[in-house]
Amino acid sequence: MASDTLAGKKIAVLATDGFEQIELTQPVDALRAAGATVEIISPKEGEIQGFKHHDKGDRVSVDRALNDADAGDYDGLVLPGGVINPDALRLEDKAVAFIQAFTEASKPVAAICHGPWTLINAGAVSGRRMTSWPSLRVDLENAGADWVDEEVVVDNGLVTSRNPDDLPAFCTRMVEEFAEGRHNRA
Repeated sequence: MASDTLAGKKIAVLATDGFEQIELTQPVDALRAAGATVEIISPKEGEIQGFKHHDKGDRVSVDRALNDADAGDYDGLVLPGGVINPDALRLEDKAVAFIQAFTEASKPVAAICHGPWTLINAGAVSGRRMTSWPSLRVDLENAGADWVDEEVVVDNGLVTSRNPDDLPAFCTRMVEEFAEGRHNRA
């Protein structure tokens, strides 16, 4: 059932080849069901390759090339996981700058599984309570995050979850945080 919770909100989903398919498609579906306009942003134009764990999944159309995207045009950001996707994005200066623009403007960000890796490069995890895929724990802690093993963690507009099993809780909290809008950090 559709809702208008996010009517008038425009959300960016930053991804490239190697994203975990369900971690992109299920949040996009939840955002659209809540009334948001959603755009897939990527350093690549055309289509990006999804994965279902180790196997290739579907290709997804890119709505806007990263070179043509302005974080100021969006109300929130989703960072899906997959091992390849965030590792590739954190090597892209424009992707890191795009993420930084959201965090510096205190706009809500939702990252799942390996997605929080990119937040490290964006300098956005120090002092934040968050979760992720377990193998990122030490990386996040070394970057100053307070890592916890919980289904979904919300810290002042930052929504994080561990894996696809957490998607129902992740999507619910993501929509709530995006509806609230900007979050000022103390």
